[in-house]
Amino acid sequence: MTGSPLPRRIAILAGGGSLPQEIAYRLKARGDHVHILAINGAAEIKDDATLQTSVDFAQIGKILSVLKNDKLTEMLIIGSVKRPDLANIKPDLGFFRAVPTVIRLIRAGGDDAVLRGVIAFFEKHGVRIVGPADVVPELLVSSGPLGRHGADSRQKLDIAKGLAVIRRLAPFDVGQGVVVAQGVVLAVEGAEGTDRMLQRLVARRANQNYLECGVLTKGPKPGQEMRIDLPTIGPNTVHNVQAAGLSGIAVAVGCTLTAERNDLRNTADAAGVYVEGVALGELQKRAKADRVTLDLQVFGRRRASATQRSDCIKGGGVLTVLAQEGVAAAATVVHRAHVLAIETGEGIDQILLRSGDLRQWGRGVWMRNAGVTVLADSRDLDATLLARAAETGLAGIAVMLGDSALAIERKVIEEADKRGLFIAGLTWGQGEPG
Repeated sequence: MTGSPLPRRIAILAGGGSLPQEIAYRLKARGDHVHILAINGAAEIKDDATLQTSVDFAQIGKILSVLKNDKLTEMLIIGSVKRPDLANIKPDLGFFRAVPTVIRLIRAGGDDAVLRGVIAFFEKHGVRIVGPADVVPELLVSSGPLGRHGADSRQKLDIAKGLAVIRRLAPFDVGQGVVVAQGVVLAVEGAEGTDRMLQRLVARRANQNYLECGVLTKGPKPGQEMRIDLPTIGPNTVHNVQAAGLSGIAVAVGCTLTAERNDLRNTADAAGVYVEGVALGELQKRAKADRVTLDLQVFGRRRASATQRSDCIKGGGVLTVLAQEGVAAAATVVHRAHVLAIETGEGIDQILLRSGDLRQWGRGVWMRNAGVTVLADSRDLDATLLARAAETGLAGIAVMLGDSALAIERKVIEEADKRGLFIAGLTWGQGEPG
């Protein structure tokens, strides 16, 4: 006779949203020992019956102590969080002991790179990091409609396009959401997250009637670490989709989480919004896998650091891939290898304003003139844009020049010099398609 499996001793490092508490309930109902580590300013735990400890981002020693003292052998990291402002953290001794790791995380860039570093750190200390698929597979989306409504054949074309764009942007560690309507990509998620991406579409709804048939597509980036930061949808996603005038949500099967599934289904049914799980296999294969090679030339007196040059090339790669997918993106903003924002119709000035609010690791780090914006068209580079870039705290501006040797206008370079900005041109490397 085979005995029952031993109860798990599992920590839940909890960010925002309902999922941490929902998962804790499910694990406790199975007889597992659960200890919630609730991140201050993010976690929304309302369950006094579950053992929990409040922790700050920088209290690494406290977290490790709880894991050790409560004999917790596994940890699930779940819930929404923002990167902390380094000026406001409350470090303990464990933080200072882990400073080399912290520095590597700050320099890592995109979310996936940071999260891989977090996993490696805890596993080095003997704690196995588990993913939702390991402990609550029943919360993952399965194939087909979740409720009464489903996508029609026209909408499925939009779904395929959205998931293909997510696939193509994977090498750049960009967000997990794309909105498509009648073949037009209306929004690409940057550092702002899905809800804020949808909220900015609300203001554009009145002037874009085709929003009424649009779809939010969400899926993991190919090659993404699947134990942390899986795409998630819940009732609030449906509310935002409806407010934006979209008709549905399509997500990747087996790797997208549902929060409050029954409420999600009922809310979608009442709103007439379809929620559908889509198998990625064939859709992912349709996306091109070629890589982008770009060369950079800096003009004027201001020089670009190695990090800033890398950010320019990364932003240029994003714009090149989107152009190959037929997406009319005018600009992107990149800060320390993290793609903050991508313009898809709201205007370049708007994404510069938005990116200032999305600065990573706090205002002090952001305002050291570290970020760059990359423009798809040199005609957008004028004195007004230079002024806005300087106000936002960017270090410089790069312009896609394609395969042209055309230089940037001298008056533009001189104005950039006055404002402390570098100006660069990006051309396609050998063999890169136009």
